[in-house]
Amino acid sequence: QVQLVESGGGLVQAGSSLRLSCAASGRTFSSYAMGWFRQPPGKEREFVAAINGVGSNTYYANSVKGRFTLSRDNAENTMNLQMNSLKPEDTAVYYCAAGNKYTTSAATYKYWGQGTQVTVSS
Repeated sequence: QVQLVESGGGLVQAGSSLRLSCAASGRTFSSYAMGWFRQPPGKEREFVAAINGVGSNTYYANSVKGRFTLSRDNAENTMNLQMNSLKPEDTAVYYCAAGNKYTTSAATYKYWGQGTQVTVSS
């Protein structure tokens, strides 16, 4: 069982930066692939970024590639998403997730946080 808690969301202006964090409980954090997903207002949840268990591989959605950077600290059981050059279309509830497979599919992630709101004003 893994519990995930996101933090770091907020209201910022376009072009600004935010750093989202995901803190995980449990002693097997490094065995899980981790991902960030987001759900814009009125839209379905979408993939943002994923990282494998040891942190050696990352994958990003085209919409955030070059602006977002995903990292994890297995000693601290945390995952961070550095978001730069934010755009209004990045406005969404952001969720972190943990699963046994390093994929872009939300269906493969077993554990989810409660979400944190990111709002980017123009």
